[in-house]
Amino acid sequence: MAFRLFADSACDLPLAFYEENHVGLFPLKVHVDDKEYEDLRDISPETIYSAIRSGKVPKTSQASPLGFESTFTEMAKNKEDGIYIAFSSELSGTYQTAAMILEQVKESYPDFNLTIVDTKCASLGYGLVVKEAAKLAAAGASKEEILEDVAFRSRHMESLFTVEDLDYLAKGGRVSKASAFLGGLLNIKPLLNVEDGKLVPLEKIRGKKKLLRRIVEVMKERGNGLASQEIGISHADDRETAEEMKRLIVSEFSPRDVYITEIGAVIGAHTGPGTIAIFFLNEPPK
Repeated sequence: MAFRLFADSACDLPLAFYEENHVGLFPLKVHVDDKEYEDLRDISPETIYSAIRSGKVPKTSQASPLGFESTFTEMAKNKEDGIYIAFSSELSGTYQTAAMILEQVKESYPDFNLTIVDTKCASLGYGLVVKEAAKLAAAGASKEEILEDVAFRSRHMESLFTVEDLDYLAKGGRVSKASAFLGGLLNIKPLLNVEDGKLVPLEKIRGKKKLLRRIVEVMKERGNGLASQEIGISHADDRETAEEMKRLIVSEFSPRDVYITEIGAVIGAHTGPGTIAIFFLNEPPK
């Protein structure tokens, strides 16, 4: 039976990844100047960061229900099996919509065997889960083996991130406008993480160098087996800081690999330019 693997654009992997690894893409939507764009396919992160810097507030919306229906129906007709690894249900309605469409399609095709996984992860943390699943699929792993790995990595993924300007999160309702104002005045940088799919503030740190060092300290506190891992870094138009973060991580942990990508238009619309995020497992796979 044919097997297909899917992800959505909130995993912040480049478009070439999907093409090269035969992973189907469900793009989320970005709205700028009353126009709707498909993330990754027809809008670049740079366009979003430029819009934000000019004072615009881009909006985002979930992946297309019609896209799910068309793809799932086609797969069901062709008796194809599959897995859709999805963006955190706490940050988007995409997972719930896909699950609803799947149930509708199964009314006509009860034997349709697609599994949708809520990773509770975002950005490249979610991307690392997808990346490993694609590697396993290419190596001929069974659906059960892939699902087991996806569940493990989703459960043990740590996500640490900081934003350049708290105003961007304030506009999206993530922090209060008062704390954003104070942060800008005092050069205070927030350190946040993702817990059970939600954004949770950890602490506030004054100054960028202290912040980057603190990220390494938190990695040391939370991570296990970091030397054997591929660690992810995603950035919003700040490759220089991403490379600086990589040097600190390599110096401290000597990981198997450090993978850097740019934060895509959907995630970047909420975090703004200058965001840096780091992803690693708190327990290495067996």
